[in-house]
Amino acid sequence: METLRLKPAAWPWISTAARLGLAAVWLIAGGLKVGDLAASARAVNAYELMPYDAAKVVGAIQPLLEIALGLLLLAGLAVRLTAGISAVLLVIFIAGIVWAWANGLQIDCGCFSTGGQLAAGKDTAYGVDILRDLGFLVLAGILLWRPRTRFSVDGVLMGER
Repeated sequence: METLRLKPAAWPWISTAARLGLAAVWLIAGGLKVGDLAASARAVNAYELMPYDAAKVVGAIQPLLEIALGLLLLAGLAVRLTAGISAVLLVIFIAGIVWAWANGLQIDCGCFSTGGQLAAGKDTAYGVDILRDLGFLVLAGILLWRPRTRFSVDGVLMGER
């Protein structure tokens, strides 16, 4: 059986798609939360991992960090570093969802919403949330492995086309 091998010329395009896809994820996630930082703090607090005062700080910083990562990826600036930070953040998010699931918490993860406690009778979607975030982690992994992308500031700074 022959293995699938991509031509080297395909990788910058694959990495560009990964970069732009992950940029969209961060920009949408951060953009949906940045307008209500108090709700973002409540979402972080719903995980019951830290005191409320710490959750307020994390809840205020998180949307701004997500938007910053999205903008850096959109521009293609410091792609490998930004992908690394993205990967760490995604692993933290996945661990938080696993924690909530393992501890029987009935919360919305807050990934693309203000999150928090779920209304009575509403089911969690932890499995779907974890699979989705694993997919995003794959995008970050592609960029860690192959950070050279088309139409990027990094490319301009390195004299690439």
